[in-house]
Amino acid sequence: MTRAQAAAARLSGQEKAAIIVRLLIEQDVRVPLAQMPEHLQAALTEQFGSMRMVDRDTLAAVIEEFAGRLDAVGLAFPGELDGALSMLDGHISPTAADRLRRLAGVSGKADPWERICALEAGRLLPILEGESAEVCAVVLSKLPVSRAAELLRELAGGKARRVAQAVSRTGDIDPETVRRIGMAILGQIDAQKPRAFAPPAAERIGAILNVTPSETRDDLLAQLDADDAPFAQAVRKSIFTFEHIPGRIRPGDIAQIVRAVDQRELVTALAAARTAGGARAEAAEMLLDGVSARMADALRDEVETRGPVRAADGEAAMNAVADAIRELADAGELTFRDPEAEPE
Repeated sequence: MTRAQAAAARLSGQEKAAIIVRLLIEQDVRVPLAQMPEHLQAALTEQFGSMRMVDRDTLAAVIEEFAGRLDAVGLAFPGELDGALSMLDGHISPTAADRLRRLAGVSGKADPWERICALEAGRLLPILEGESAEVCAVVLSKLPVSRAAELLRELAGGKARRVAQAVSRTGDIDPETVRRIGMAILGQIDAQKPRAFAPPAAERIGAILNVTPSETRDDLLAQLDADDAPFAQAVRKSIFTFEHIPGRIRPGDIAQIVRAVDQRELVTALAAARTAGGARAEAAEMLLDGVSARMADALRDEVETRGPVRAADGEAAMNAVADAIRELADAGELTFRDPEAEPE
């Protein structure tokens, strides 16, 4: 063993890791340290602060050892429970995963915000409604901007205003307090009973009614109005069909929608809608008004050439247009208007 190898052997694994990271940074290699758990980031930073000089021979020995270990790796495991849960996501039961996540949280090393930021707004909203404005402000500050905005819209007016004001008071909160708030929120999430169906009931029946013939859909909604008006209202909000285009779609999104729909389906839908009249005809005119005059004229000519459309074919084509719009919304490429909140 050379002198440099002996010196490298006396270094701890943490010191060697710091040397490798420092070398990569020196070579302008982007090291994704932010993806590491926060306690490991803190340990690496402390190690950086405690080290001084490393001679070239020792550096070469550390690099040689590191390269040798990489060559010898056959499989890599996370080395911690939280990382193992991420790796096994979808392979173990939700009940087992929740139990293990609670154990990971108890260890004090897991970052709760990684899981919280991955949650849908619907899982977080009931919890935020019962929390103080200050806690809500911390949560919204940690979430992706789009999800924070969605939650802020869903909070009641007075609560939303207080939360927005409380964000200005989050600047001096220390990281440990933020972590503890995350652990408390995560504890409430884990305490929720597993649900057999993830989407709410109104969304599930709304998804079914989206592709149900309009006559059947209208009859069912009328019966729901009589039996359970609040539930019927929630179902109506989750439904999006061709006739909802004028009330739910912004004019600026029309051109994108037209590009996303098969041309033959679009022509058939326009022909059927114009014949049907009412809200469907209004939707067809909005689609034609939202494209260039040249394209609108070409579509009108094709509609005239297409001639009468069988009811079943027209219904299928209009459903195809609505499906394309919902896919764009699910992909985040457009946002539905709320006709009750946004004026025409």
